[in-house]
Amino acid sequence: MRILIIDGHPNPDSLCAAIVDRYRRGARAAGAHVDVVAVRDMDFDPILHLGYRGAQDAEPDVLRAREAIEAADHVCVATPVWWGATPALLKGFLDRVLERGWAFRYTERGFPQGLLKGRSGHLLLTSDSPTWYLRLVAGDTTARAMTRATLRFCGIRPVRLVRFANVHGSTPATRRRWLERAEREGARAVAGSSRRARRPAGAAV
Repeated sequence: MRILIIDGHPNPDSLCAAIVDRYRRGARAAGAHVDVVAVRDMDFDPILHLGYRGAQDAEPDVLRAREAIEAADHVCVATPVWWGATPALLKGFLDRVLERGWAFRYTERGFPQGLLKGRSGHLLLTSDSPTWYLRLVAGDTTARAMTRATLRFCGIRPVRLVRFANVHGSTPATRRRWLERAEREGARAVAGSSRRARRPAGAAV
């Protein structure tokens, strides 16, 4: 099994980066081949200058990111919640990498069709706000945008959501538990892939 982890935090010393490292450790211990794309280390223009009205040349790092997604059986995205959204750098990554015609397309009737089918997903969210606030007050915008309007939109499913909330008030002991959880989630992704591989053709998903 091949797992791709996309680290969307601009800071290499962040909690997100630590979570990615432990997730990778858990997945590798469970037998997976794991690749990591840290968006902060990529050399690319995050701005889609012409929107979807014209072509924009893809930089080598953008092409390599697409190759990593194509090779993956499971795609994990780790990101903080900032102002009810992802960091601008991760949003730019999604705009540039998930190109129309490659990650998705529209049918003649105008319905979207995901082109990255056959891959499962994981979304690891960190936030200063508590989970109840994000869900009941803020509308859970980041979780919805990433799970429904991005990963599932492109055909990646199922997508498992894991939250690490109330970061600003967390203790060292809480963070240790979070990192242990991230490691278990990495192993769980491998186990889940094995179960799906054993599912008989035509079984419900």
